[in-house]
Amino acid sequence: MKHLLIAAFALLFGTMVKAQSEKFTTAMQKQLALLDSAKTTQDLQAVANTFERIGDAEKTQWLPYYYAGLALTTAGWRDQALDKDANSEKVKTLCVKAEAIEKNAEICSIRNMAATQQMMVDPQSRWMSYGQEAGKALQEGIQLDPNNPRLYYLQGMSVFGTPPAFGGGKDKAKPIFEKALELYKAEKTKPLYPHWGQQQTEQMIEKCK
Repeated sequence: MKHLLIAAFALLFGTMVKAQSEKFTTAMQKQLALLDSAKTTQDLQAVANTFERIGDAEKTQWLPYYYAGLALTTAGWRDQALDKDANSEKVKTLCVKAEAIEKNAEICSIRNMAATQQMMVDPQSRWMSYGQEAGKALQEGIQLDPNNPRLYYLQGMSVFGTPPAFGGGKDKAKPIFEKALELYKAEKTKPLYPHWGQQQTEQMIEKCK
């Protein structure tokens, strides 16, 4: 009887875990589709809020916080009227939540973009603060995962936007973008995991010619 009860409990527990996993996957897939189709800042903020709620409910999943941050950094790139400091600080709060679960290179890419957007408000006066913060996030990410293509894409964008007199420009950026593209082509994507950036990388390689 004892063995039967243990077996029944194990079966019930396994069924509950599977159902919870399927519910999480379904919720994430729905929000990822909305993220891909978002047109406005309000759309992106709504998606970010939902991702954050999913993360708060799950408690052991870093991906919802990551995508909430990605949605807000996307808004930061698109909307020139957006308060970059307030938006980026919210992104960093989401990164803290994600890193409490798992620290990885993907989250470092979000930190890099958030700090870069703050720097771009006034590059001359903010380089020593937010520029250094962006660079540190990039290097930490590469240390955690030297084969992450998104990090090299972001590094290439930084070099591309730096004047040649300061060690940047398209000639310096091109080999970085080419390395990123090689890594994108070799990357084995996993369900729900980040895969963005290859198309942008290919476009930047064309710009560097």
